[in-house]
Amino acid sequence: PDAHMAFRLMRYAMAAMQQHLDAGHKHLPLVVPMLFYHGVDSPYPFSLCWLDEFANPEVARRLYAAAFPLVDITVVSDDDIMQHRRIALLELIQKHIRQRDLLGLVERIASLLVTGCANDRQLKALFNYLMIQHGHTPRFTTFIRDVVGHVPHTKERLMTLIERIRAADRRKGERQGRQVGLEEGLEKGLEKGQRVAALRIARQMLADGLDRETVQRFTGLTAEELQDVSH
Repeated sequence: PDAHMAFRLMRYAMAAMQQHLDAGHKHLPLVVPMLFYHGVDSPYPFSLCWLDEFANPEVARRLYAAAFPLVDITVVSDDDIMQHRRIALLELIQKHIRQRDLLGLVERIASLLVTGCANDRQLKALFNYLMIQHGHTPRFTTFIRDVVGHVPHTKERLMTLIERIRAADRRKGERQGRQVGLEEGLEKGLEKGQRVAALRIARQMLADGLDRETVQRFTGLTAEELQDVSH
């Protein structure tokens, strides 16, 4: 018999619950996991409580039998977020991601640059997000100009990052453009280049430990596209 049968039954039950929700129902159904056993070993030798499969079942019970831990960034003040140092930039972006632009965060982002709490990977994620939202419009230019105005010594670093992002997107867009033909190559290539950029950002954000919902909201990718990224 399978020592992890209890966990397998739990997975089957979860799948049935998901199908129930997908069918349009609002509440989870009660699915009864049941094992019919007729094996050689008697009586059945394993626990059918899936929590017993953990190395520390008591800790597992406390975690999975109660409300899950919550970090609600929407109720954390920007001042408190700034104290989180090396994750502050990503938290600020996630908190304010639904804003039309992030111009109101210029001073805080500049402060993180001054204190060395924003690394190049985080800045690339921020710039990629702004490019997805605004492309090369004056709004993006204004944001960069304001950040540089607050922290002049970072200008070369920021410009280098932006140019690398743009160059990478251009190259990928051009390659995709050549594949779709001369007539529609440029238009479709640019669209594909933007999608490639979004996929690249998503892959990096997932690697950095961000949850799928945030990554999907951040990049505009569909759940199916995000699923492909993780494979």
